[in-house]
Amino acid sequence: MARIQGTLWDGVALRRLRAGADPDAAPRPVALPRAWELGWEAEAAAALAALAPGEGPASLPRAAEAWIARAAAEGRRAGLFEAAGAAAMQEGLRALLLQRRGAPGAEIWRETGRKTGRQAGQPTARGAARPAEAAPPRFVLNLPAFLDPEGGFAAAAYAEACALAVRALDALSGGRAERLRLGFADLAGLLAGLGLAYESGEARAVAAAIAALTRGAAAAESGRLAEALGARAPVALDWPAPPAATVVPGLAEAARAALDAAAGMPGLRHRALVALAPPDAVEALLGAETGGLAPAAGPVRSQLGAAGQLLDLPSRAALRAGPRAAALLGPVAETGREAMRQAVAPFLQAPPPAPVALPAPARPAPRPAPALRRHAGTVMHVTVGGHRVTLRTTEDAEGRLLEVAFALSKEGAAFRSLMEAFAQSVSLGLQGGVPLADYVEAFAYTRFGPAGLVEGDPAIPRATSVLDWAFRRLALDYLGRRDLPQPSEEDCLGDAVGHAAQVAPLLPLDLPAAASPRGRRRALRVV
Repeated sequence: MARIQGTLWDGVALRRLRAGADPDAAPRPVALPRAWELGWEAEAAAALAALAPGEGPASLPRAAEAWIARAAAEGRRAGLFEAAGAAAMQEGLRALLLQRRGAPGAEIWRETGRKTGRQAGQPTARGAARPAEAAPPRFVLNLPAFLDPEGGFAAAAYAEACALAVRALDALSGGRAERLRLGFADLAGLLAGLGLAYESGEARAVAAAIAALTRGAAAAESGRLAEALGARAPVALDWPAPPAATVVPGLAEAARAALDAAAGMPGLRHRALVALAPPDAVEALLGAETGGLAPAAGPVRSQLGAAGQLLDLPSRAALRAGPRAAALLGPVAETGREAMRQAVAPFLQAPPPAPVALPAPARPAPRPAPALRRHAGTVMHVTVGGHRVTLRTTEDAEGRLLEVAFALSKEGAAFRSLMEAFAQSVSLGLQGGVPLADYVEAFAYTRFGPAGLVEGDPAIPRATSVLDWAFRRLALDYLGRRDLPQPSEEDCLGDAVGHAAQVAPLLPLDLPAAASPRGRRRALRVV
């Protein structure tokens, strides 16, 4: 811990948890700053477990100090700065991380940043096979972390963070990388904190100004490095014009000033600087809920409770938006996404990726549910009156009936079509909340051909129709009803009167208790 003593890590209280990089990975002990917000510690812990090399215990200070110290050593070796400059850069990187404002990409945490820098910057020996081009080193800034208490945006602090990120990425590559990827995350969270709807013109102006500020601050720092180490690329002479004004005080002016400062440089050290990339575990460590330009997934987030149940809790963006969360974080149409991409793209040096929500962080697997009798449904084959009938059912995860479907082999196309339409209407009713018992009462013992002997279902030997067999079968399987009487052979004949479930008279008369259903029907004929 000698590298940590005397730095910003000194005195940082840590919270210890156990987390795995994904639900299938074995949990490992991890330690995070206790000051980081409660309620999201599982997400940050899983992210650190994914970023820290190895499989043993991992703490944020140790994992971060590995690449921070490497940046200082490589930068001094490349002549980017002296000891004092290296120390200042280290403290700046620690502060960014502790405030959850920025960090390098996952490849640097996993100690591959040095290899990436060599592949990006060193020439290949003559005659040797050229390796596949590696992605330039990446640094991401978490936009909501730059919201100031008054509801504005800390533009000066953001510009300083952009410059520090360029300096750190160049140092991590030993000064060899000609291309860097400086980007930002959780634009949707920033807009929610500012009270702006993602699809509004004000939101697009803010996003464009932030992209312009990122480009200008990064290019200005690249120009300062070029003054010391030599330029590799000219300064762009056709800077895109940033928005003339935004609803955020001072943001448009800061973007214009950053671009003007970059334009005054004699040359640049890097050929490309600003690019957005798909999110990785670093975004989750910083607390960003979305990557790049992606709109918010909604005002709620899902999380497993202590008992394994799924809970819907407010997202960070919803907490920032307050009472307007539902209005500001509603679904965004593709036209709105494309308009945001077009507003920001002129200030990027690579096409922005399609906006996608940040992948859900790894969570503990839910407790196993009791095994169900059937999970996906059943297929039953019988013969009713010599006609083959297939009944298919679909169930939800809890075994409730959702859909029914019939297949009849001998009937004509018109009859089959009617049965299909009937099955679809029943399925829609089941999914809309109509009880299965209502369908059983309505369609059991209905009479039409084919009818008669049922083969393939020992529990129902006879049926007055296909619907009679099907709904009595469903009542047995899903309602546990064993009180439905079996029709007799006479009930299944074409000239039978009534049906086997007719056990009450049509008139309010008191009948002998010993009278059978068939006797009642004979005694109560209407002439």
